[in-house]
Amino acid sequence: METSLHRQLKALYAGDDGEVEVRFGRHRIDVVRSGRLYEIQHASLAAIRRKIVDLLASHRVVVVKPIVVDKFVVQLDGPQGRVVRRRLSPKHGKLLDVFESLVYFARVFPHRRLAIEFPLVTLEEMRRPGHGRRRRWRANDHVVVDQTLVEIRETVHLRAANDLWTVLPEKLRTQFDTAELAAMAGVRRHVAQRIAYCLLHCGAVRHVANRGNARVYEPMPARSRKRCAA
Repeated sequence: METSLHRQLKALYAGDDGEVEVRFGRHRIDVVRSGRLYEIQHASLAAIRRKIVDLLASHRVVVVKPIVVDKFVVQLDGPQGRVVRRRLSPKHGKLLDVFESLVYFARVFPHRRLAIEFPLVTLEEMRRPGHGRRRRWRANDHVVVDQTLVEIRETVHLRAANDLWTVLPEKLRTQFDTAELAAMAGVRRHVAQRIAYCLLHCGAVRHVANRGNARVYEPMPARSRKRCAA
């Protein structure tokens, strides 16, 4: 079922002159505007990778992947939909979540016809008691009824490998391994490894040495980075 969040984002990107839910060959496109195809994806980008590769063969594509930085959980009493509680979720997204999504697109991005946008959003999530398709019940089981956009705080725009540096600390513009990356970015080592994977395969860094079992990277010279044609 399509969420209100998805409909709101479609309306936002369509503006006054775009079209929504357009059949395009064997694909359905969320928004077509000014000669660009917009695909809005709240779930993993892995699910649309093949579709996007197909579309890039002949069209300019903008992938929109919202990152939920704040979420208000609205608890409903059941099918009647009466609100019994509203609270801020303790889970918060962050700017570096860009790489958690991009890891599935690291061999697609950058591309001269591809742009990726990450709106950092606050949303409301309506829940009611239930356990969905699971056979076993749990005390706090719930079913998500809908998600609604509250605000967009900012949007990260990626067009070329160099844009990835806007998401990372400035002091990384030198040689580093993933332990140093983790310390500088304030993340765990396995997250730093994913970031390094994205930077490497997107052409923002290159592997230059090893320190024991750790690989050392350095920023790719600007003239050597993968670039996107306008």
